[in-house]
Amino acid sequence: MQENKRGSWGSNFGFLMAAIGSAVGLGNIWGFPYKMGKNGGFAFLIIYLLLVVFVGIAIMLGELALGRKTGLAAVGAYGEFSKKHKWVGYLGVISAFVILAFYCVLGGMVMRYMMGFLLQILGLDSFVGQGSGFFGFLLYDHGGMLFFFGLFMIINMLIVAGGVQKGIERFSMVGMPALFVILLFVVVFVAFQPGAIEGYKFMLKPNLDVFSNPEIGFLGVLKAAAGQMFFSLSLGMGAMITYGSYLSKKENLQRNALIIPFADTLIAVLAGFAVMPACAAFGVDYGGGPGLLFVSMHTVFEKMGNFGAFVGFLFYFLVFIAAVTSSISLLEVCTANRVDKAIAKGKEPNRKKITFIYGAIIFIVGLPVALDALGSGGSAIKAPYEILGITAGDVAAGFRVWNDCWLDLYDAFSEGVLMPLGALFMSFLIGWKYKPSTVFDECEQNGNKFRGKLFFTLCFKFVVPVAMLFVLWGQVKDFFF
Repeated sequence: MQENKRGSWGSNFGFLMAAIGSAVGLGNIWGFPYKMGKNGGFAFLIIYLLLVVFVGIAIMLGELALGRKTGLAAVGAYGEFSKKHKWVGYLGVISAFVILAFYCVLGGMVMRYMMGFLLQILGLDSFVGQGSGFFGFLLYDHGGMLFFFGLFMIINMLIVAGGVQKGIERFSMVGMPALFVILLFVVVFVAFQPGAIEGYKFMLKPNLDVFSNPEIGFLGVLKAAAGQMFFSLSLGMGAMITYGSYLSKKENLQRNALIIPFADTLIAVLAGFAVMPACAAFGVDYGGGPGLLFVSMHTVFEKMGNFGAFVGFLFYFLVFIAAVTSSISLLEVCTANRVDKAIAKGKEPNRKKITFIYGAIIFIVGLPVALDALGSGGSAIKAPYEILGITAGDVAAGFRVWNDCWLDLYDAFSEGVLMPLGALFMSFLIGWKYKPSTVFDECEQNGNKFRGKLFFTLCFKFVVPVAMLFVLWGQVKDFFF
């Protein structure tokens, strides 16, 4: 009865599309290429792949197992083992809520770029010709920022309010294959551009020179790769626990936990194959930083000539799909937690009402992100550093990444502290409190055989906790010191 009230996946393929969609987001299409560009290309890629194998898969397996074993979202799942551990689940729910407050603003910006290129194709605008200066205009176009932020938020609410099967699964089963096809087209198109070969060399030619760079070094690359792997896979925010709670006992949990990181990594690498060679072909800096998605790639499409508008539209359309499949999983984390509470009290949960209430609150919390022009100054809402009276050059007075704009403030709180902290305690609980056998037993439901018990035991007990401590330290250091 509870399963019917909560919902369930219609098929394992539908679950995989939704889970892969949750993992595949702006972190893959945006974060992976620019972090690779700033951290040595090949060196970053190798370390990233090793971390996925030894850390990412284990955390993925643990979260899916906790969700399916209890049939509950993050808070309820931990509460089934001990009421004392509910707070670990709340870390994930709060993280998801805060991330959505800025993630949906970015999603709205992606929609604005997508719309700009579409209008260019229709001959209604000269969007491509506006160049990199459009990004600065957009930040201060407060009406436009609010409109597309609200539109993106409404799309998320409508999908999640539709339920697990009719909303999330239905969208993901169309969106994810479409994303993959579009991404392949862009990759192939870019591959034929003169000079693209240098981008592939940057990614794939063995080169460890970045390790001798005093400003980055081995630890810097390791920290960047670990943070990217962790956040790209949607770990530590309750999403995989929630999605796992809707999964049938007959499905092979261990196989699914391997497929999701593999698909996520494949799409991240393909995104690198689209962005790095494009930058090489058109003379754009690999390490363009966060501006790579909106400034550098806009410049790339501008230099492609008449066909640039079409390729630009396709590129931002696939980024839009990736953003939605991730953001709906975060909204579902919040919604499912409240649905579980209603069921526990013997009430009939009103999913639509819960979803729209959360969406409205998230929109309000996200308003400072949409209105502070990413900390550029002189905007509708002051950035945190302006409120604190700190100037960007006054490092000694306390100017840090966490206070240079509202987006980074929210990011520092959620991704910088709560997510790695939650994953750290999750790995400790599975490795030492609940024991790895809790995960193994759940994976062996319905006669499925669990392989690699020694490997995963070592990962849960030692490798993952150490890695999470490193990620947590790296995030706190980057944001606050």
